[in-house]
Amino acid sequence: MKKADKYPFSRREFLLGAAAAAFAHPLAAMTGNRPVPRGRLRHASIGVGGMGAGDLNNFASHGKVDIVALCDVDEEKLKKAAALHPTARLYADWRELLRKEADQIDSVNVTVPDHNHFAIAYSAIKAGKHVYCQKPMCHDVAEVRLLTKAAIKQGVVTQLGTQIASSAGDRTAVQWIKDGLIGKVKHAYLCSNRPGAIDNYRLVGPRPDQAEEAPASLNWDLWVGTAPMRPYASAIYHPVKWRAWQDFGTGWSGDIGCHIFDAVWKGLGLSSPRSVVAEVQKSWQDSPARRSDTWPQGDHITWVFPGNKMIEGDELTLEWFDGAMYPPEEIRALYSVENYPAESSMLIGTEGALLIPHGGTPVLLPADKFTGRDLKRIEARNHYHHYVDACLGGENTESHFAQSGPMTEAILLGTVAIRVPGVVLDWDADKMRFPNHPDADRYLKRVYRKGWNIKGAF
Repeated sequence: MKKADKYPFSRREFLLGAAAAAFAHPLAAMTGNRPVPRGRLRHASIGVGGMGAGDLNNFASHGKVDIVALCDVDEEKLKKAAALHPTARLYADWRELLRKEADQIDSVNVTVPDHNHFAIAYSAIKAGKHVYCQKPMCHDVAEVRLLTKAAIKQGVVTQLGTQIASSAGDRTAVQWIKDGLIGKVKHAYLCSNRPGAIDNYRLVGPRPDQAEEAPASLNWDLWVGTAPMRPYASAIYHPVKWRAWQDFGTGWSGDIGCHIFDAVWKGLGLSSPRSVVAEVQKSWQDSPARRSDTWPQGDHITWVFPGNKMIEGDELTLEWFDGAMYPPEEIRALYSVENYPAESSMLIGTEGALLIPHGGTPVLLPADKFTGRDLKRIEARNHYHHYVDACLGGENTESHFAQSGPMTEAILLGTVAIRVPGVVLDWDADKMRFPNHPDADRYLKRVYRKGWNIKGAF
């Protein structure tokens, strides 16, 4: 890994994006100022199985989108998508797609495992293509920083796959926070305890020792991509449980964090945290084999953010709970301990509290204090279509990278803290390092597998 002070960009450049998102800084216009001239968007979908199939269908439902190319490392998934888009050109390798389709596409969506997000999105952006990328934006903090800067510099349209950010609930919650309905915010509690989701993280041992033969339809080398080569194992990596492995995923907080953070981040206008610390599942912490390979089944991460006009005092403590860890009972009791939304945010303000259920309607507390108030509500919009419209010259997207990049960086700092549990990591965002615990710096960026380094990056 390169030393932090050798990254080819500064924190100030990066945080201008956060300022653009929170306070309408003029730089915001730089993340969506290259409209497609033909009035139709020529789009390529990279990753068309599972979540990728849903993304593809959403893009195809826009009346001004032409699906011209499809890419997937799994031939069976590619065939299913091709049956619905018979005129699209087909690829297994995204690098070949970007090379051969250089003059034939305007936009791509990146819906693949986390470890390959940066390589694909960065290459597409450097080629001048608009990019819709699934969450989290990247696997590593350093990747997020560089991808954000590239998007701003290239002036392409970008959108993070935080679809709920475009829902009526989240958009209304952002407005209510900015309107000061609960006063200045004193503390924030975020959680993701979705029933059944822990099954995707129920890995209690190291990676398998014996390699299995990958299905004939799956190009395992391309699936592994930038990560270290690992033996194929059925039902362990592809297509679902890769999220539980440090090589490929970012754990529960990285996977869902971008959804739960979004309204809080926008509403409060947060910036880089001052520090982060994590408490993790004890059985995971006590197992060297698990700690070197997998993510824990539950964690409690605490960030301290600098204060601003939306926050009481000079800093805000924000806590995250997932898996087997839950927000304090007294916080859940503000709504209902028994019916507290499994995935949600709770903001405690000087004039009340705001509960933001993931995908639901925000709730002001105590309810009787806000009864009868004429509250402004914001309508939902289609996250995918809004991106397409921006590519065609419309207003900027809900979750453009100048907005969502700094947020993703903060979230991924939490995944670093998980790997050094119990240590308060002071964050020097200017130099991209932890001055009080330099050993943790190595988790800010991976070393890519030989042959997979990306031209122009790092």
